[in-house]
Amino acid sequence: MTGIPFDGIALGCDYNPEQWPRSVWREDVALMREAGVGFMTLGVFSWALLEPEPGRYDFGWFDEVLELLHEAGVAVDLATATAAPPPWLTSGHPEVLPVDAEGRTLFQGSRQSWCPSSPVFREHALRLVGEMARRYGSHPAVRLWHVSNELGCHITKCWCDVSAAAFRRWLTDRYGSIEKLNDAWGTAFWSQHYASFDEVLPPRITPTVPNPTHQLDFARFSTDELLGHYRAERDLLRELSPAVPVTTNLMVNARQPDEDYFRWAPEMDLIAQDHYLDGRLADPRAEQALASDLTRGVAGGAPWLLMESATSAVNWQPVNHAKRPGELLLDSLRYVARGADAVAFFQWRASKAGAEKFHSALVPHAGADSALFREVVGLGAALGKLGEVAGSRVRADVAVLFDYEAWWACDLGSHPSGELHYIDAVQRWHRAVTELGATVDVVHPSADLSGYRLVVVPTLYLCSDPAAAALAEYVRGGGHVLVTYFSGIVDENDHVRLGGYPGAFRELLGVRAEEFAPLRPGETVTLDDGSTAGLWTEVLTASDAEVLARYADGPLAGTPALTRRTVGAGGAWYLATRLDESATAALADRLTRDAGVARMDAPLPGVEVVRRGRYLFVLNRGDATAVVPARGTDLLTGARVDACVTVAPGGAAVVRKEV
Repeated sequence: MTGIPFDGIALGCDYNPEQWPRSVWREDVALMREAGVGFMTLGVFSWALLEPEPGRYDFGWFDEVLELLHEAGVAVDLATATAAPPPWLTSGHPEVLPVDAEGRTLFQGSRQSWCPSSPVFREHALRLVGEMARRYGSHPAVRLWHVSNELGCHITKCWCDVSAAAFRRWLTDRYGSIEKLNDAWGTAFWSQHYASFDEVLPPRITPTVPNPTHQLDFARFSTDELLGHYRAERDLLRELSPAVPVTTNLMVNARQPDEDYFRWAPEMDLIAQDHYLDGRLADPRAEQALASDLTRGVAGGAPWLLMESATSAVNWQPVNHAKRPGELLLDSLRYVARGADAVAFFQWRASKAGAEKFHSALVPHAGADSALFREVVGLGAALGKLGEVAGSRVRADVAVLFDYEAWWACDLGSHPSGELHYIDAVQRWHRAVTELGATVDVVHPSADLSGYRLVVVPTLYLCSDPAAAALAEYVRGGGHVLVTYFSGIVDENDHVRLGGYPGAFRELLGVRAEEFAPLRPGETVTLDDGSTAGLWTEVLTASDAEVLARYADGPLAGTPALTRRTVGAGGAWYLATRLDESATAALADRLTRDAGVARMDAPLPGVEVVRRGRYLFVLNRGDATAVVPARGTDLLTGARVDACVTVAPGGAAVVRKEV
């Protein structure tokens, strides 16, 4: 990974000058200076104007904008403009249009209306990329190349015939022989045996439940196809503009599981991320913290770039809430605390037309004479005080294991409970630990775990043998691990591990379940330690583990619900049910204390404490003043901190700790 190519902790945003007359451009640049903007993402949706007809280019207006930004000292993240094909391409070559699982063509009229496997689309896209790279690849303002935009945001998969042929090629490369595919897919079931790869189709709509491994491989193929498109543009950019790093904006969050970003990360010069608060969630900012920690995990711990977020409301939720005064700063610092070296937004000036005209921006419809723009100026000033934080790394005592393939497989149909969702346990445990003031890495199961005091394994339904072995080795070396329900159940082919649950972790944990006993929605059970649980129980036997809690009522009364096995200097805990929030918090408190995790003595409601290198971030979105032990200097105020930092409700502190 390369460093973020902007100065300090940069403020940035998308800029779409083509939506405005030239008379506005110079006003924009003056306001950018006032706000302290460090970089602009340019050209994301400009294809139809840069190439108004096939092979005819109009770069004059684009040259003018680039020069204006450069003269103002604003760096440029230059997009390749291939995110949305122009109407002349989709009308002249309708074969590039994507097709859904029911065989319906998705037409021009929004954006991303292209099939990831289409050679015709790729040919036209690369032709434009080549023209842009030759023209702007050595321009002094251009610090970063931005391939396409949010790849997979709308078209994560395509089921057309072109995609079907590409899928068959992918399967041939993966398995080598049709016999191996039949074995991996378990095609002896329901007479699904294939005689050749030519018989295989994408998992289009079927009369009933489709083959789960077929679906899993199609998900793997689909993320590889989009990644292949990214690589094609990146390789051309590296050839023609080798001095400028290349990235694209990922969408790492708890709502979009379709791309395996751990597969993408090695192909990127740096990790860039788009994230928007989702008001449909019970705790949007807890999800924001999880997404940020996961982005850092995808980046291998390196600093990353927040390419897009919202200054206030978005336009695509059922009810689009505006942020309250002060929330823009706190939300932005939450990203910085968790590793972002730049904070950027969509977009600079709120559109007056189009699908996103009610999406917030740095300059709202009300103009620069507005409370929101004044907050933007304040944010720019605050980020300007944090320049020394850039490049520092977050150091965490706790790891939460996270695997996109486990998410895909876990959320397929025909499982013991349709109420169980992979991301639920991940969010629940990440939130419980971070609310204690512990810093958490969210990492792939293949990550090096040796530096962590505690590892949480939430609902890792699909688990490889090497991952299971690495976890056992970690515990034998003195580590502490919590494994939750429905983990280790299947291998990489979604085949059940026989002999009893939790499969891959049975020996490590010293437990064995013969049967799952999921609960109905709203149904709860009580444990003999007073905890309440729901969703899930198991007919569990502790063969070589201490029973810490049993069910006190319900059909499994007396059956173990929480166990612990001592392994060398370490400990392996198993939780066979979903505790309610207060019981989850209590167990997180116990686990972190036992493991010696750095944390607050007691949680402060609404207060987030994150350690990034020698910098302590304290963000108070609670209702009471927070007092947190610290010694050093608050970078936001310049004040000396001798023993504790005091942060008012809605306030923040970033303390450079004394060495």
